[in-house]
Amino acid sequence: MASFSDLIKGDTPVLVDFFAEWCGPCKMMPPILQEVKQALKKQVHIIKIDVDKNQAAAARYRVSGVPTLIIFKGGQVVWRQSGVIPSNQLIEVINSHIAS
Repeated sequence: MASFSDLIKGDTPVLVDFFAEWCGPCKMMPPILQEVKQALKKQVHIIKIDVDKNQAAAARYRVSGVPTLIIFKGGQVVWRQSGVIPSNQLIEVINSHIAS
């Protein structure tokens, strides 16, 4: 399996869901992410990162609240937002980075 840094360097947008097991709103994200994956298939990679188990990654990307969603493309952060986001809105955002 590719490393995190290798994955985010590619041309395919990578959506990272920074979450915590104890976070109520985080529990709403899996069905939303499933809808995004079904809609976009191989046009996006989706990774979930538990901030309690991966504190270095959370600190590196200054994740202070969960859920925080970050889209990487070519190794760069191209979009980020904290909080639960509807799947249709997330698909629109990802689509705008697939084309660019």
